[in-house]
Amino acid sequence: RQCQSLVTGEDQEGILRDTAYRVVVDHVRTLSFAIADGAMPSNEGRGYVLRRILRRAVRYGEQILGCKKGFFSAMVPVMVDTYADTYPELRERAATVQEVLEDEEKAFSSMLERGVRYLNDLEAKLIEGKTKTLPGTEAFYLYDTLGFPLDLTQLMAAEKGLSVDVAGFEAEMSKQKKMSREALAKQKTAHLGDGAPVELQAEQTAWLKDNGVKVTDDGSKYEWDVKVATKVAAIYNPNSKEFTDTLTKGENVGLILEASSFYAESGGQVADKGVLNFGDGNVFRVYDVQMYAGYVVHIGRLEEGDTLRVQDEVTCSVDYEHRRDVAPNHTMTHVLNFALRRTLGDLVDQKGSLVDSEKLRFDFSHKKALSVKELVEVEESVRSIVKRQLPVHSKVIPLKAAQSINSLRAVFGEVYPDPVRVVSVGAEVNAMEESPSDEKWGGYSVELCGGTHIGNTQDAETFVIVEETAIAKGVRRIVALTRGAAREAEKRGSELKEKVDALTKVALGEAGPQVGALREEVDAAVISAALKPTLRDTLSGISKKVMDARKKELAKLTDQRIEDALKAAQDAQDAGRPAMVHKVSLGLDAKLINKVANAVNKAFPSLSLMFVSEDEPGSGGPVLCVAMLPKEAVEAGLVASEWNANALEKWGGKGGGKPNSAQARASACDDVDSLMQIACDFAQLKLSSS
Repeated sequence: RQCQSLVTGEDQEGILRDTAYRVVVDHVRTLSFAIADGAMPSNEGRGYVLRRILRRAVRYGEQILGCKKGFFSAMVPVMVDTYADTYPELRERAATVQEVLEDEEKAFSSMLERGVRYLNDLEAKLIEGKTKTLPGTEAFYLYDTLGFPLDLTQLMAAEKGLSVDVAGFEAEMSKQKKMSREALAKQKTAHLGDGAPVELQAEQTAWLKDNGVKVTDDGSKYEWDVKVATKVAAIYNPNSKEFTDTLTKGENVGLILEASSFYAESGGQVADKGVLNFGDGNVFRVYDVQMYAGYVVHIGRLEEGDTLRVQDEVTCSVDYEHRRDVAPNHTMTHVLNFALRRTLGDLVDQKGSLVDSEKLRFDFSHKKALSVKELVEVEESVRSIVKRQLPVHSKVIPLKAAQSINSLRAVFGEVYPDPVRVVSVGAEVNAMEESPSDEKWGGYSVELCGGTHIGNTQDAETFVIVEETAIAKGVRRIVALTRGAAREAEKRGSELKEKVDALTKVALGEAGPQVGALREEVDAAVISAALKPTLRDTLSGISKKVMDARKKELAKLTDQRIEDALKAAQDAQDAGRPAMVHKVSLGLDAKLINKVANAVNKAFPSLSLMFVSEDEPGSGGPVLCVAMLPKEAVEAGLVASEWNANALEKWGGKGGGKPNSAQARASACDDVDSLMQIACDFAQLKLSSS
């Protein structure tokens, strides 16, 4: 009843409207509880389930019940009041819940109108064509372009007496997924040149199993600086999509070995690189490693040697220097996750990650940008753990035992094996097993993880956050560096800070020309994300002081500029010229230039006037033109806006105004004298022809 005011119109649809009431109430309750628990609407996984629920409810409310836009999120306070006594976390997170639902509802409401119109048009065409089946291609368009989940399209079609070609929809979906997979695979193996991407499907893994090829023994993937002797178990040719007994030099293939020390891409961490050595100096270069149904596929090509055959003996030689750049980034991703929760609170939840040899990228739930203070706190928290030289422990234990450890972090929705590998920074896993509920574990980073890690946090050397941005509603992304890349970012940051600090001590007249160039340096630099806005603010402060000082200086010069302009106007009138184009040095201050123009116009009302001013005289930079004309000149065909446009056309100037008064500006002009001559010629042409 408290929400009844949100509904308009009479209940004329009977059962359908009754269903709509129930759907809306059920769905706002479901979404509120889910979001309060940390789930967020998105395009995949559980997030997409929530988005589908919301869109179904919004559609029922707006289309069936006649609710106004925004009705759905407006129901949150009522829902919270109803359940908060039993579930107090709802009240604590009510603002977040309502904000998320409001944004999602607003985004879909605009698409809903388009989708309804599109469906109505389709209905008319289908009736005309005497068919009652909505094509799968159209259903996919509604899904892919207008955000309509298939079940919503089916529901709306059924209400119109139509069915949906689900098989056609699924075919379109499969086609898009295939194209996406192939594009990603080609991107990963672009360095291999032409050829089909190496990717095993269920058909290929079934063939391996049916032909007695055992899954790869990759138990040594966590070891360092080892060489594993093994044999080639199978060779997959992606071009023929078949397994072969031999391969020749230059072919891009996937090798399955009996055992491997290579780490296959998983959990956001990139794969190992390296070579497989066989025979007398023969080499198979490994560019990528993927895991399919337990089979580790080494993707690359034969670089040295003529042929390689199944059952040939090879030695795995991982590029451990590459891994030494990757592993610190992975371990610091765990530490970053821990530091974010300590700074921002328990609602921070991992949403994804990418770890490679250059950087770490971490996506997490948080509804607003981190402040500079928060960035500094997170960055310093991670650095302190690096400096403490904490050992990194890992152990495979039963999943249930792992899940009982206090403060353990796991990615929601991720399917973990049993037993599972626990990675702890600073505390031994054995001790956690013995006393899993001990509150002291809350002071350590503890996660379920199958990636490769450093043995001690000091191996990361240092840590710098270089980027913090939004990638979706309620989801932020941090990019950070370790080791050499981080040290370089620190060094560059110190250099720029010294430059900015030095500029604050320079006279404003000298500082002005340097601010823009230094700002570009700061913007382009890979430095701490906490330091960059601080430097920008300092530069903005200097720029403002320069501008204020310049305005005061120009204001003092205005009287002199008026006197000079009046003298030039008198000369023009004495010479019998109907127009004057005059250069004033007042920067781009339109207010001051117009003051000069008004003074001259008042003294010489019959004279057509144009005033030209550069931002910095002789710099080739921005230029401003102000034109002021008497009524007679306009009647003769000289229009102020056209005059400006003609003068600045060569330099791409733009502007506007009235026929007798206008201004225009070009972002750069390398020849002001030429501009003024063009303006003089144009005025003479227009006024002499009258």
